[in-house]
Amino acid sequence: MRLLVVLSRVPYPLEKGDKLRAYHLVSRLAERHEVFLFCLSDQPIDPEHVKHLQGICQHIEVVHLPRWRIVLRLITAAFSRLPFQVAYFHQRHAHRRFNEVIATFKPEHVICQLVRTTEYVRHHYELPKTLDYMDTLSKGMERRTETAPFYLRPLLRTETHRLIAYENLMFDLFDNNIIISAQDRDFLYHPDRDHVAVIPNGVDLSYFSPREGERHHDLLFTGNMNYPPNIDSVLFLARRVLPLVRRERPGTSLLISGVDPSPQVKELARLDPLISVSGWVKDIRDSYANAKIFCAPMQIGTGLQNKLLEAMAMRIPCITSSLANNAVGAPAGEAILIGNEPEEYAAHILRLLSDPGERDRIAANGNRFVRSHFDWDQAASRLETLVTATTPVRPR
Repeated sequence: MRLLVVLSRVPYPLEKGDKLRAYHLVSRLAERHEVFLFCLSDQPIDPEHVKHLQGICQHIEVVHLPRWRIVLRLITAAFSRLPFQVAYFHQRHAHRRFNEVIATFKPEHVICQLVRTTEYVRHHYELPKTLDYMDTLSKGMERRTETAPFYLRPLLRTETHRLIAYENLMFDLFDNNIIISAQDRDFLYHPDRDHVAVIPNGVDLSYFSPREGERHHDLLFTGNMNYPPNIDSVLFLARRVLPLVRRERPGTSLLISGVDPSPQVKELARLDPLISVSGWVKDIRDSYANAKIFCAPMQIGTGLQNKLLEAMAMRIPCITSSLANNAVGAPAGEAILIGNEPEEYAAHILRLLSDPGERDRIAANGNRFVRSHFDWDQAASRLETLVTATTPVRPR
């Protein structure tokens, strides 16, 4: 089958959640189908990264989105009902090239990741298509509105309402809809949301495997450190949780590891010698292997936290919020520890730091849980079943 996959980013290297999901699903689909990877990009791309993807997919096209066109597109979107982050990734020259690919490649099915890309296929009614919502962008925007500065809230509320309407519209235009977790499916506002297929992420267990060695940092947080939910989480950890821990253990250290740390995140390391901000690292496993405890007190955001799966796969005890674990589904108190208030997180951290046996128990249970529940091959197989099923094109 000829599959056209439309992405808002080049899915390599694997430093962001949407890239990780796209990479693993596409690489497995490409083993049995002819895949054309159509990627949008708002920044220069390393040719070596494209070369790597060429070894996986039969065809790849990267369309650059110039900044000046993005700005112009956002200005025009202000006078429409199109969500800004859909407008951000939709440009006429890219759409023309997309239509050329449709005409020459003649795909039998189109897979779009995130509603950011769906404007390109919106009027191709003749094509069977699958939308991977991944997570519910409207819910994530709604949560960001609650904690945003007052002067940004009107804009974020507008974007939330636009995303809700657009997500519902795309729901009806696609033959299949998939999402990363049952929690995110329930956040959709469409009345038929129960029909959305839940296909969770996996974890590469051969890559993320336990390591022995000295652990120099007490706590670790990883992720795209320019992503608002991650920034919010690590600020919560450093400013509200860590001071409580240090009342009993003054020397407790924190490593923040991930691409593009924001100025707020960098400031944490400048003000506190026991906080390290690594920025992008070539091998994120080195960061996991260097810490005693993984702590991700996610307060906002949606989706499945891949960082938790990776840490558990590497046999590191994890502490997170109910919000994050609702998507993971790990047994609380056995395979993962749950906090909500700063005092709860601090208590968990202090107990694990003082009790190596308890650290080992939570880590071992977490490792077993991930191994039994999160598998990329199973996720790709479920997606393939949806895509290859005979789906009549609905009359418009």
